[in-house]
Order: sequence, then structure tokens, then C-alpha cells
Amino acid sequence: PGLGKTAQALLAAQSADAYPLLVVAPNVVKINWAREAQLWTPRRTATVIHGDGTTIDGFADIVVVNYEVLDRHIGWLGEHGFRGMVVDEAHFIKNRKSQRSQHALELSERIRARTARPLLMALTGTPLINDIEDFRAIWQFLGWIDDRKPEAELMAALEETGLEPGEPGFYAAARRCVVDLGIVRRRKIDVAADIPARRIADIPVELDGETGRSIREAERVLARRMVARYDNALEHRAAGKVVDGIDRELVRLVAKWEREEDTNETGNVFGMMRRIGLAKAGLAADYTAQLARSVGKVVFFAKHLDVMDVAEETLAKRGLRYATIRGDQTSTQRQRDIDAFVNDPDVAVIVCSLTAAGVGVNLQVASNVVLAELSWTDAEQTQAIDRVHRIGQAEPVTAWRIIGAQTIDAKVAELIDSKAALAATALDGEALDEKASADVQLEALVGLLTDALEERGD
Repeated sequence: PGLGKTAQALLAAQSADAYPLLVVAPNVVKINWAREAQLWTPRRTATVIHGDGTTIDGFADIVVVNYEVLDRHIGWLGEHGFRGMVVDEAHFIKNRKSQRSQHALELSERIRARTARPLLMALTGTPLINDIEDFRAIWQFLGWIDDRKPEAELMAALEETGLEPGEPGFYAAARRCVVDLGIVRRRKIDVAADIPARRIADIPVELDGETGRSIREAERVLARRMVARYDNALEHRAAGKVVDGIDRELVRLVAKWEREEDTNETGNVFGMMRRIGLAKAGLAADYTAQLARSVGKVVFFAKHLDVMDVAEETLAKRGLRYATIRGDQTSTQRQRDIDAFVNDPDVAVIVCSLTAAGVGVNLQVASNVVLAELSWTDAEQTQAIDRVHRIGQAEPVTAWRIIGAQTIDAKVAELIDSKAALAATALDGEALDEKASADVQLEALVGLLTDALEERGD
């Protein structure tokens, strides 16, 4: 994120003369694509499809459409004669069964059928680290595979390795073939001279009063419930297996049952994290106000709308003007708020949804980020920080994570940090730490249960 994917795609299209060019992007960034096109390729015209497309320019060089309305326009888009296509935030199509994936794949297939060697580009700043299946739709979009096997170009490269799938070294060689076929990866370490340093600083906060007590009691209730489940499983386990001390395998199994089966909004790990976020909201907003008065503009991130509501109320009470980015905004409203934060010196804070503002937004006018709620993944946290830590940033960037002390919040922060090294694994083939790849929700429950069992002396 923040290393110029949009600019590189537009300049690649210009270099390849891949016009007309179709850009498929999330709704929240399609207007930004038109702006970037005007900036980087000013001699080319761009048009944005809204809704039924009654206002589009059919002669434009670049046509931008969002995933959500592809179904309305797939017919004429497939016949328009595009010589290039971009899918932005390409991880959006990783589920090949989803409607948006099927539409994107259909369009790329029709473009490849009409045009010899069209320019097809898939852009993402989000690591695809969970499963090889995450890559299949992207590779199919690019024409490297069909739904069953490699296409001719990739197959030829695999055959040139001289290795069979069962032989040592095949998978490393196969990875190299795929990367060489057309994966371009730009890392921040490679452009360190262009981007200042960044750091993540944790701010522990005490959750006092009735809210804090109720959160800690809810954690204890959750821990007791899992301990009871663990004891019950031990009692009814088949004879023959004896484990000295805590049965770590059973702990993970109980944690998995808890995560999958508990639907109590206030009692499960998801509901608890939401309650912690709400309890931290006012404290995080107060800290944001202090930052804004001392260092200038600040970007505030939260996961839940009620946390954003509390933050905005607190900022208003402190006499600070703010903008906001939420999922329920129109594209016009969203861009108006972004422009206000970027251009108006009196707008001190922008309150952002992690989901709605985590991609495709340039907020480098600020150099301080407040993360009021924790994400479940390092990738989502990084995406948020990289709204600020990107090419063009002139100041060192600090992300302030507000952590609920003596709660499961602290454990989640630790687990997120343990996953930070995974981004390189998918493409670089580095050794993978099994713990680092574990599911954060599951590991948080494992930690909670393990602590409870250790406290009673198991």
C-alpha cells in the first residue's frame, strides 16, 4: 500500500497503448482513479460509470466501474473493444464463486478472445496468505490458468524446469515460474529513500468504572465456560490417552468449538472486542484531540460505527472540526470529506472506518494515526497505517494503538504483531512460523483458556 500501484498501472497502460482501458475498482476509490488518470496521463480522458451509466462518455480512453454494478454493464463492456483491463484491490475476486469474481473473469476472457495479448493487471496491497485458492481467480483473470490446469504459457515455463511435481525442488521452481510470469512486487524496503520511517506505539489505557468491571467479568465468564467445556471433554475422552499437565491439543479444540458455536453477541470474543472498543472510544478520541493540538492533523481509525459516533461526539465537545469516512456514504460525500481533511487547515481529524477507508485513500497530509480498535489481521492494520505512510509522505509516521490494559485486547495486539512477517511469505518462499500464521481469534481464545487452566494449577 502507498507505493504507487495506481500510477504504475496507468503508466503501464500508456506505455503499452492499451486503450481503451477498463478499470474495475471498489466503489470507494473509483473517483480517485479518474483523478489519478488526469494526474498521470493527462492526455487521456477518463469516465466513471455510476449506477445505470447514463452519464458516461463512450469515447473515453479509460472507463472506471465499481464491482457492485458490473452486472448491469457486463454486456456492452464485453463488446466495447478494450485492449487493457485492471482489477484494483484484486483480493476482492479471490472467491471464484462470488458474483463479482465471475463478472471480472468473464470480462477478462472476452477481452482476451477479442484482443491479441491485452494488458491485464491485478493490483493489491493486501497479502494473500491464507490459502493457494486465494490466488486462483487472479491467475485465471490474467489468463495463466483455466479452472483446472495451467494455460500454455505457464505450462511451458513449468516444463522448462525439467521437474515433476513429486520431485524435490519442484515447488520452489514452480513459484519462481509464476513470479517470473508477471508478478511485480514493490516493497517499502526497496523505496526506503522515498518514504520516512514509521513506528507503532502502544498506549495502554485502564478501563475504569462499571464498563471496565463488566468487560473483565465477561472475560472471566468466557474463560469459565471454556474451562468447563475442557473438563467435560477430558471426562468423556476415550480411555488410553494420558497427558501430563494441560492438554494443549484439547485446549485448541475447545477454543475452536467456542469460536464456531458461540453466538452470544456479548459473550463471545467478537462481542467482547466490540465492547472493549466502545469503552476505549472516548479515551482514544481524547488522545487524538491532544495529538491534533500538538502535532497537527490526525487520522482516527475504528472498526464499529458506534465507536466512531463516540469519537465524533468527543471531538465536537473538544472544539475540533473533523471529517469522516464511513461505509454508508455516497462517493460524492466521501470525496468531499477527504478533500476537507486534506485541504482545509481547520479540519484537524478524519474519523475513518477500518473497512471503508482501509484502501484507496491518500491521507498523507497527516503523519499520525490513532487505531482506536484493533483489527483481526496485520494486513488490515497495515492498510490503515499506509493511508498515511506512502510515497509523498515527508514526515516520520507514528501509529498510536490504544490498548485496553488487563483485557483480551492486549493479547490480540500481541497476536497481530506475531503475524507481521507473513506478508513476505506468499511470494518470497521464506520459512513460515506456524504460530505466526494462526488465526488471531482462535489464538486469543487459546490464550484465555490456557491462562485460566494455569491459574487453577493444571
